[in-house]
Amino acid sequence: MSPSANSVDLKISSIQMVSTPDLRENLSAASRLIAAAATDGAQLAVLPEYFCLMGLKDTDKVRARESIGNGPIQEQLSDIAKQNNIYLVAGTIPLEAKDPNKVLNTTLAFNPAGEQISRYDKIHLFGFQTETERYQESETIEAGNKPGLLKISINGNDWTFGLSICYDLRFPELYRAIGQVDCHIIPAAFTYTTGKDHWEILLRARAIENQCYVLASAQGGIHQNQRRTWGNSMLIDPWGSILANLPEGEGFISGVLCKDKLNEVRSKLPALTHRTL
Repeated sequence: MSPSANSVDLKISSIQMVSTPDLRENLSAASRLIAAAATDGAQLAVLPEYFCLMGLKDTDKVRARESIGNGPIQEQLSDIAKQNNIYLVAGTIPLEAKDPNKVLNTTLAFNPAGEQISRYDKIHLFGFQTETERYQESETIEAGNKPGLLKISINGNDWTFGLSICYDLRFPELYRAIGQVDCHIIPAAFTYTTGKDHWEILLRARAIENQCYVLASAQGGIHQNQRRTWGNSMLIDPWGSILANLPEGEGFISGVLCKDKLNEVRSKLPALTHRTL
């Protein structure tokens, strides 16, 4: 899709990856994919959860943690944003937590000058167990406690994004707490098991009930630790229609956020103004 001629439109991209235990390899892949999205006209790009490291063990991310504003992951993200003159929402990276044996699973946003302009620490920590799978993020991740917002201005037009991460998607009260936005950005590493049944319906529900766009950036394949992620990075419009989707594998999707579409949906069905609770 080519960039819109309408000055109140914004072209955005979602990067999908199949991250490995090799930090340098992942950062190189992220850099290449963001450059491709920027060449395609994207003004904002989003990386998936755990884009920088899908370790062989859950504790691998603890060893890779950085302090806020300092470290090779953040330095390279800043450089990528500058090199591509793009707003970059950097999936999640491991940051230092109060508990030395844990990390914060954090989304950082950078502007085209490479400056960090927003932060969100994942609030809801995933737990899931069957006979063949077990995930317990609380063992290595410390939960955040504040909803996240990203506000940018391009060509004199203001855009507001809600920031949430993966398992947060199942908690609609978080999105109500964030408030009215133009688009919710959701980096994720949904498991194949839960993703095949719940991913699309949850994303579309968040778009419909909040009458906004949803851009989800996912991990999508079989990783070296044998974890299989669902993929299906998506852009969904405020009516709940899927505008773009990448089922699996590495790549990116792009689409345009349109202020007129937001206004159309909210005016013909003003559900946000009808709320009583």
